[in-house]
Amino acid sequence: MSRSLFARLHLFSAVLVVATGLPLASTAQQERPPAAVTVVTLKAGDVTLTAPLPGRVAASSEAEVRPQVNGLIRERLFVEGRPVAKGDPLYQIDAASYEAQKTLAEAQLAQANALLASAEREYDRQQELKSRNVVSQQNLDNAISARDAAEAATKVAIAQVLSTEIDLERTTILAPIAGVAGLSAVSPGALVTSGQANALTTIRALDPVHVDVTQAAADMLRWRRAGQGTDFADTLGQIVELRLADGTIYEHQGELSAAEPHVKEDTGTIVLRLSFPNPERFLLPGMYVQVEMPQGVVKNAILVPQQAVTRNRRGEPMALIVNAENVVEQRALTVLRDHGTDWVVTAGVADGDRVIVVGLQKTAPGAVVSPQEQGAAEAPAENN
Repeated sequence: MSRSLFARLHLFSAVLVVATGLPLASTAQQERPPAAVTVVTLKAGDVTLTAPLPGRVAASSEAEVRPQVNGLIRERLFVEGRPVAKGDPLYQIDAASYEAQKTLAEAQLAQANALLASAEREYDRQQELKSRNVVSQQNLDNAISARDAAEAATKVAIAQVLSTEIDLERTTILAPIAGVAGLSAVSPGALVTSGQANALTTIRALDPVHVDVTQAAADMLRWRRAGQGTDFADTLGQIVELRLADGTIYEHQGELSAAEPHVKEDTGTIVLRLSFPNPERFLLPGMYVQVEMPQGVVKNAILVPQQAVTRNRRGEPMALIVNAENVVEQRALTVLRDHGTDWVVTAGVADGDRVIVVGLQKTAPGAVVSPQEQGAAEAPAENN
């Protein structure tokens, strides 16, 4: 470009600036369209606050199976790790000696019945003779004593028969509860004794299961005394969710079934017992889990997305709001706590406010923007 042409263009630009009274950059800025931002319309409502509490899965009922008679295990009658019903046979103890004892007891009962019948006949005869004054009263008294002794001996024999029948029945060890049988601690041929310390196997009921969690007593007191319209979890119905060790949420909800009315002195915690359905036997005793335990309800709170909240130099939470004229306003927030990917806000925003979640870096308080509701755009907006 020649020097004369450059000089003429420069002169033309200077004349244009003088004529309009505005610099070229300012003119371009006025003609720039409003920045496009993505907003979320806030809604007020009651928010249930939860806290993750660690716990362990436990069987709803558990029974250790032990023999009640002595003898050799002849046969195992169940499959390890499989469900059993209450009353199902688990082990068979050699019953030969108990069958012999029952036979002996039955013979003793028959003998006692025979003696009783003889004593009753003697009593009837002595009573008849006494009515005719043929025998003395002493003879009648002796007959009465013999009859009573025979009756007592018969009752003892009956009890002995019942005792041997019980022992014979106990040679077949039955399942005391319904559940899943564990591994067997003995094999056929092992000698077992009544009431031994080591269990033969353990049966656990796995549907439902219990989850025992611990909550700090200080946390419970804080929620009970907390202001800001919170109610303690006693009014919530105690419906809880379970988070597994891999971070996923268990598909079935549970409920609080019991609470220990005692604070442990060494840990300062309270034990809460929760009950969860387990039809697929997915939860196993001893499994580590986390329970999302309800702690309270905040009335008329607002959930603000965490991506919409920034902090100023003093660390105070702030958010940019788009008003009805599409002008950006900055608000200071009162944040109670987090709730998933949101903040629970009790002051600073109101129901129906539009908070900017994408495009924070492209605007500032007082600027005019072009808001678009999150999820309404076909193409994703530019990240802030």
